[in-house]
Amino acid sequence: MPTIARRVTTLKPSMTIAFMNRAKALQRAGKDVLSFAAGEPDFDTPQVVKDAATRALAAGMTKYMPTLGDPDARAAIAQKLTTENAIPNCTADHVAIGAGGKHQLYVALHCLLDPPPPGQAPQEVVLPVPAWVSYAPLSELAGGKVVEVPTTPASGFLATPEQIERAITPRSRILLLNSPSNPCGTMYPPDQLRAIARVVERAARTIAPDLVILSDEIYEKIAYAGIPHFSIGSVPEVAERTITLNGLSKAYAMTGWRIGYTGTSGDWGKKFIAAMGTLQGQISTNITSFTYPAIPVALRQCAPEVERMRLAFANRAKVINARLAAIPGLKTYPATGAFYAFPDVSAYFGKTTPAGTRIDTSLDFANALLDEALLAFVPGEDFGGCGCNHLRISFACSEDQINKGMDRFAAFLASLR
Repeated sequence: MPTIARRVTTLKPSMTIAFMNRAKALQRAGKDVLSFAAGEPDFDTPQVVKDAATRALAAGMTKYMPTLGDPDARAAIAQKLTTENAIPNCTADHVAIGAGGKHQLYVALHCLLDPPPPGQAPQEVVLPVPAWVSYAPLSELAGGKVVEVPTTPASGFLATPEQIERAITPRSRILLLNSPSNPCGTMYPPDQLRAIARVVERAARTIAPDLVILSDEIYEKIAYAGIPHFSIGSVPEVAERTITLNGLSKAYAMTGWRIGYTGTSGDWGKKFIAAMGTLQGQISTNITSFTYPAIPVALRQCAPEVERMRLAFANRAKVINARLAAIPGLKTYPATGAFYAFPDVSAYFGKTTPAGTRIDTSLDFANALLDEALLAFVPGEDFGGCGCNHLRISFACSEDQINKGMDRFAAFLASLR
């Protein structure tokens, strides 16, 4: 029989997508599943954004476009990165647009990492964990080795500059940051990011000259605890070795549109974006053509809608933080950004469900919750680090669903013996 490529057969499937799909299948079968698996806002895309795409479609904007996006959309993103994120020397030529944030991450990693020659050690990706499930597999697929920097609830799931400095070696190629965080729901304060930037600048001068920062800021507008979002690419000392990943999926409720973008700075940044264009030209070329006019509209006209959604997420965070804190045995850290709660459920390991399932891992826990309580949470194993003791709960849903879900969760925990 023919075989499948080893790089695919050894690739971990996304646990998030697996539980989201299982929940949807049960819902289609008529089961009353409450799903907290998908990182997807429950709001509709703003009408002005939809109208812009509809007009473009009606006007016949249905042909191939430049690989990295049309000039107006790229210019709008560059203006946004310059004015909102304070990233210097960022023009349309420093911007790439691709099929969602995950696609942009894939292309960026493959433009940075080379598989090692025989007998040589791979380039390293320094990654604070727990972290989004796709960072490590995609880094390894591109030929890198992930070096985990462990964090804990006590530290707010934040890596310290000292930890990052200890993790950097002459083989370090990428420091991958995500703030606000999926799955932890926390974010780095500006001063801590500035201190991390100093570590990177110092390491680049001494032991790791090719080190770059890959900063995933897809949740930048979903912050609600008084911590301002800060782009590490705005720090002058590291601006030209920082790649900022973002997109319209989360803040603008546009997950299905598949619009992600990458922004850079300076001479090297322009060369890097050109390299992304070369690779993307062999993979997917442009995104759907008539969605491009929606990008400037979203970035320039939708601030009120974005703020309305942010306030809703802030209220939902208060609800779920309070509900989880009231459940005996859970260890929780209040969500301060994005729309995820990440409770430690390890106090319940070793117990048995009413159906006779013994719970020894987070995966056991998530499977039992879905099978017996019709609750879809994501197990924490694939997020790395202490994630094996946690469940990720997405509260990108109504407060009514949050309360119903927490009622079921509390009842399920109380039933364990």
